[in-house]
Amino acid sequence: MADAKADDAYLERYSRNILLREIGLEGQARIRAAKVLIVGVGGLGSPAAFYLAAAGVGTLGLADGDAVELSNLQRQIVHDSGDIGRAKVVSAAEKIARLNPDVAVNLHRERLVAANAADIVAGYDFVIDATDGFESKFLINDSCVVTKTPFSHGGVMRFTGQTMTVRPGRSACYRCVFEAPPPEGSVFVCSEVGVLGAVAGMLGTIQAVEAIKIVTGVGAPLTDALLTFDALAMSFRKVPLKRNPACPVCGNHAASGKMIDGTFGKSGLKSG
Repeated sequence: MADAKADDAYLERYSRNILLREIGLEGQARIRAAKVLIVGVGGLGSPAAFYLAAAGVGTLGLADGDAVELSNLQRQIVHDSGDIGRAKVVSAAEKIARLNPDVAVNLHRERLVAANAADIVAGYDFVIDATDGFESKFLINDSCVVTKTPFSHGGVMRFTGQTMTVRPGRSACYRCVFEAPPPEGSVFVCSEVGVLGAVAGMLGTIQAVEAIKIVTGVGAPLTDALLTFDALAMSFRKVPLKRNPACPVCGNHAASGKMIDGTFGKSGLKSG
């Protein structure tokens, strides 16, 4: 009887997913078996974590070495005023447990650098890049390409956002498009020019959808394309992309299984 009740609760909790013809019981089982890593539990990572936990993703990894600050609360909705000063991964894990106790949460309360990033990434089926630093984004890209782990890139600033999904070996990677991080100080960041909190929510939600599409195999992932939007005009644009044969990470002559030497040795990951 206990098992029957558990089955009934499972079917009721995820009924709106299961009713979708493209997902059904089989797709929900794939979601339950999936392991998704969210790097950066901030403006993008917060909505992504909430929606993936609500969808029933079996294991969520949270990677972030930062503590919650007052200025985070305008957009980082997984945290609240009582969390100021606490580790973001701990704060987020508590909220996820209250939303869906069936989700296992792995805490990576550390800086991801070239020495450990690939090992952490390799334990997951999909990665969400929810960081706000260029070096962090290249590190995630290279780690995912090396480990052949699909991932979603995302970035926001002011009223705009951009995202793309990468399937290593099958689609353009982040480095195919942007090649290398810009010189330090040459590009504004959100702490200097601002970002509307709801814009981060829009982008993080898109990333959660991409994760579900990849783990269930439904729909067309946002690969070989860069989706950009301007919330002021509420306009969206999809720019076609293609793999760069000369890409040093995924190109024809890339060193197999090796990240680019020296590029990220001291860099850490910071959430937006």
